[in-house]
Formats: sequence, structure tokens, C-alpha cells
Amino acid sequence: MTSPVELAGLRPRVDKALAAFLAEQRTRLTAIDPALAEVSEALEDFVLGGGKRLRPAFAYWGFRGAHGTDSDAVVAAVAALELVQASALIHDDLMDRSDTRRGIPSIHRRFEQRHREASWRGAPASFGESAAVLLGDLALVWSDELLHVSGLGPAELSRARPVFDEMRTEVTVGQYLDVLTQATGDTSLERAGKVARFKAAKYTVERPLLLGAAIAGAPAEVANSYTGFGLPLGEAFQLRDDILGVFGDPSQTGKPAGDDLREGKRTYLIAAAFGSLAEDDRAELDASLGDPNLNVERLRALIRDSGALTATEHRIDELMSASLAALEAAPIDEEARTVLHALADAATRRTV
Repeated sequence: MTSPVELAGLRPRVDKALAAFLAEQRTRLTAIDPALAEVSEALEDFVLGGGKRLRPAFAYWGFRGAHGTDSDAVVAAVAALELVQASALIHDDLMDRSDTRRGIPSIHRRFEQRHREASWRGAPASFGESAAVLLGDLALVWSDELLHVSGLGPAELSRARPVFDEMRTEVTVGQYLDVLTQATGDTSLERAGKVARFKAAKYTVERPLLLGAAIAGAPAEVANSYTGFGLPLGEAFQLRDDILGVFGDPSQTGKPAGDDLREGKRTYLIAAAFGSLAEDDRAELDASLGDPNLNVERLRALIRDSGALTATEHRIDELMSASLAALEAAPIDEEARTVLHALADAATRRTV
């Protein structure tokens, strides 16, 4: 069965737009200094080396659903979302001290290793961390540039800009709330839900849909329908991500087993476990979260036996029901409705 991301040739078109843009940036950087070839190569490998391309797909089919006419300019514009995603992932891996991403070294580890192999001065880890901050920032800067040079007309850009800006603000403050929640040890479902909503849900589905609608000049009723569809779906996507962060297969996820537990993530799944465990088990979970030497299988058993895994799966089902009901009622193109339904399934039934 064809992946919904592949329909309309979208994935290769997005990749082509990204590759062309990044090639131009490579020329630009190496003209400044040949040493910047490593920066360019690292970002090309990171952006072009994998990823589900869900965000461009939601934006593109949001555009088509609002009766927008396909063009390479629209594809290039929605491809800019992958640079926002690259920025978020590079910074997220640094903050979480993750060693890998998609089965290869994370950016900070890549540059740490480069420092070590070259026997440069100073601490390799510090160099890698600094490089990751700067490359993540550069990807965010380039996301804005790619949108601007995509080929969209002035009116389309004017409509797209507020959505794009709001999305980048939301994902950044969502990341901060995630860090804050780990620091404070907040285990409430309310805080876990807010982090999920702003760190991932809105910028994974709702804002891309609204970006596509804005480019198409869609009326308010379409935008409102996309929010009704996209927000609960985005939350369901993040809850699936939370489950995979604890129970996922490393050969599928590209990250070590139980990575979210070692990082001390206070997700909806963890909040649900805290709400159901007996006092001793709750204390054990609280003490173990964030410990790099924790017993993954023991914590998995605690979470599973608490009923939190079942409760989170149930919450995903509830969110999906609300999302698909909104999609069914949305005043949009029928082909787009079918593809968006398939994208919703792909986002929440995935194993990576």
C-alpha cells in the first residue's frame, strides 16, 4: 500500500526542494570559509538522511483540501517545515544528551567525535554542544529563508507568515516547558498534556494544516475545521511518541531502548503511571527517572502494571475519534479528506 506521504509524488518533491536549497547554502558557506563544509555536510546528512515528512504532508494536503492548485512553489514552502523540525531535533538531542538520531550519531556527538579525531584543543564534548546549538539555530534561520524564496507570491507569503511565526514560537516555548517540567518534577496530567500540545501537537499537525490553508487563502470555516482535526491528532501523535520512547524497539526507532526514561521525561504516560501506582512503586519510579543506569525493564513493568500504558492507548483512541469526526465534517476537497485520514492513521499507528 502506498504511503500517504508518497501521494502526488510529495516525498521526492520535498526532498528535491530541500536538496536544491541546501546545495545553494553549501556554496554560500564554503565561500565564507572551507571549514564550513563540515557544517553544510552535517545539515545535509541530517535533513536529507531520513524523517517521516509528515509535517510537509499535512501542510500540502491542507492546502489541497482548501482547493489550492498544486505547484513546485507550494512544495518548496511546505518543505521549510523540515528545517524547523531539524532545528527542534538537533536542540532536543542536545538537551536530552541523546547519542543517536535515526540510528546515527546525533549532531553534538558527531562534532564531539570530529574534535576528538582531529586532536583539537579544549573539551570535545563542549565543542560538540556548541556546534549543535549553532547548527540548530542555522536550520531555524534557513527555514525562514526557504519559505521566503520558495516562489510563493507576496499575498501567499503574507498569509503564511503569521502561521509560520506562531508555530516556531510555540515549539520553542513547548521545549522550554518540557525542560521545566523535568526540573520541577511535575507529574500532573494537566502539565503533561500542555507540554505535549505545545512541544509537538500543534507544530506537527495543526499549524502545518493551517499553513497550507493560509497559502490557499482558505476561509475561516476551513481553518477552524483544521484545528478541530489537527489539534487532537497532534496530541495523539505525541502520545504515540511517548509510548515509543519507553516501549519502542531500538531497531525501529533508531534510539536506545527506554531513552525517555533515562532523560527523565514527564510525559502523559509517566503522569498516568504516577496517578495509579502505590506509594512505594511511585517513589521508585520517581527516583529512577533521569538515572542513566536505570533498569529499563523494571520501569517498563511498573508502568505497564500501573495501567498507564492501557490508559494512554485509550486516550489516543479518544483523541483520534474527536479528530476524525472533525475531519469528516470539514468543508474540504474529498481527495484531500481521504489522504488526511490516511495521514492520521500513519501518524498514530506507527512504530518509529
